[in-house]
Amino acid sequence: MTIRFDAVTVDWFGLATVRLEGQTGVVVYMDPGPEEYGVLDGREPRDGDLILVSHGHHYDPESIRRVAREDALVVVHEAIDASEIDGVAEPPADLPFAVERVRADESFVLGPLDLFTTPAYNDPAGPHTDDGIPYHPEGRGCGFGVTIDGITAFWPGDTDVLPVHDAVDADCVLPPIGGTCTMDRHGAASLVERIEPDLVVPVHYDTVPAIEADADAFVVDVARRGIPVALDE
Repeated sequence: MTIRFDAVTVDWFGLATVRLEGQTGVVVYMDPGPEEYGVLDGREPRDGDLILVSHGHHYDPESIRRVAREDALVVVHEAIDASEIDGVAEPPADLPFAVERVRADESFVLGPLDLFTTPAYNDPAGPHTDDGIPYHPEGRGCGFGVTIDGITAFWPGDTDVLPVHDAVDADCVLPPIGGTCTMDRHGAASLVERIEPDLVVPVHYDTVPAIEADADAFVVDVARRGIPVALDE
């Protein structure tokens, strides 16, 4: 299912894998996920101009190859270290693409695209920890905002709702709602209320049992706040 939102089309393929395409033909992928989870249903589109990778859990060289054009730019958070990721031997610098590392507090321009990053982490005092250790420690990942043909889409990354989100300005928000290691649907509804976008497309749920969520209940919760939601199912 393709969601059309003004000049941009949005596709969610499972986990955090999102494809954005502007009317000018620019294609952006966020956190392309592994084939073993059914992401992209075995397809290898290789049409991505820009590939964004928010943190180590979503860094998968083979998935990047499946979606990236030969001349693609791959933007990864600065903390991604292949030696720390099970089953991954290829560091970002060895990918056959142009690669840029970014911090979690940057704004920059890439050709026709405006991008910004935000911190993404779990609160050590919150519920998304393992024996008190956050699943996503501060400084290890980011969220991405990208403006295509005048439309800003924001993927907050694998994160809790954070104070920094109060300052985010976005037309389309792609919040995780699966809980366990990110905000759940209740947190995502709170995030959406803070940002007040024109459209919400929930992601990062139901792909695996650990992130099952009641998407219909999320739609009702956000609709009460007067914000449209599209389920890409």
